[in-house]
Amino acid sequence: MKVAYSIAFLSLSAFSVSAQSTAWGQCAFSINWTGPTTCVAGTTCTVINAYYYQCIPGSPSSSTTSTTSSKPVTSTTSPSGTCAPNSPPASAGTLRFAGVNIAGFDFGCNGDGNCEASAAYPPLTQYYGADGAGQMTHFVNDDGYNVFRLPVGWQFLTGNQPTGTLVDANFAEYDALVQACLVTGASCIIDIHNYARYGGKIIGQGGPSNDIFASLWANIAAKYATNPKIIFGVMNEPHDVPDINLWAGSVQAAVTAIRNAGAKTQLILLPGNNWTSAATFVSNGSADALNKVINPDGTKTNLIFDVHKYLDSDNSGTSAECVTNNIAEAWAPLAQWLRCHGRQAFNTETGGGNTASCALYICQQVAFQKANSDVILGYVGWAAGNFYPTYPLGETPTKVGTTWTDTSLVTACLAPK
Repeated sequence: MKVAYSIAFLSLSAFSVSAQSTAWGQCAFSINWTGPTTCVAGTTCTVINAYYYQCIPGSPSSSTTSTTSSKPVTSTTSPSGTCAPNSPPASAGTLRFAGVNIAGFDFGCNGDGNCEASAAYPPLTQYYGADGAGQMTHFVNDDGYNVFRLPVGWQFLTGNQPTGTLVDANFAEYDALVQACLVTGASCIIDIHNYARYGGKIIGQGGPSNDIFASLWANIAAKYATNPKIIFGVMNEPHDVPDINLWAGSVQAAVTAIRNAGAKTQLILLPGNNWTSAATFVSNGSADALNKVINPDGTKTNLIFDVHKYLDSDNSGTSAECVTNNIAEAWAPLAQWLRCHGRQAFNTETGGGNTASCALYICQQVAFQKANSDVILGYVGWAAGNFYPTYPLGETPTKVGTTWTDTSLVTACLAPK
């Protein structure tokens, strides 16, 4: 399948050889690149690595690099506090994480934070679901994945009660999935899939208090406090949050609770507003607000921004066709901001259909993320687990006998091997 999609990529890009790349677009005669080799006025073709040159806004100066130089751009901040053009160091190029969401415990969760506990569908054969354990083993051994995100509804964990108290029987089912993840050697993201809400009301802004939210995370973190492979995903896709600074306060409460529960060093993922979109993470104030969240010791160590980005026309992740690689409008500006502020982000939801358009654009997105791996830790595709292979954005492998077969998009772009 990789060969077929490579042909599609070449045939589409061949038409643009004589054009100029726009700001943040790819340029120059980098390896395997057949598109535009020059940049529009006001931008400079800058070396990222041998595979990726980028049109960065600004005139050539000491902080930019021409196409004849291999020296990376130095990250700087101007006296006014704005972010100067910058590029990743020469050491960038390998992502720390690549993986997939293993869905099922989040089934029944809606964007208003209503997650009916009885609708959760564990992606484990012992609970009559898909073979999520087998999927993860396959993804690690055959594809080189090293992280899985395990979404779950708050209501399932607490038995439809807006508290932080875990129901032992329910948590045991979810923990079975976590343990199936851990046994593969991969990192495992605990993701509360409630959109910053419980029952339609926003945490800390008319819904459950920050103290209740903190108690939920304290109880979860206590279960995994000593396991370095656990990553804590504070909340899935907050949206339409009236006050981003109040939301940052809710995130701070969760971070403090996780650390005080004994999870001192694991990664914690901090989500922003507008479905934590990478395209608006800076412009809507999420980056600045969450940049103030700290560990109890005053550091920001292992506090990572959690960002999502799909590639369909409305960024909803509901269409099988992709229309953008997200680089100019999302990843390049975000990478600039992250580098200027010494922060990192993790793309924990992305994906598209098993189509030629998505193979084209997602491969480009992944290439950019690799080239900027100093500030982008990796990606997690959506989704496998209990999704049927016919699901438009499905990454669920099929199994015949003892052989697993991946979807075409996983094979073309997402599997590291």
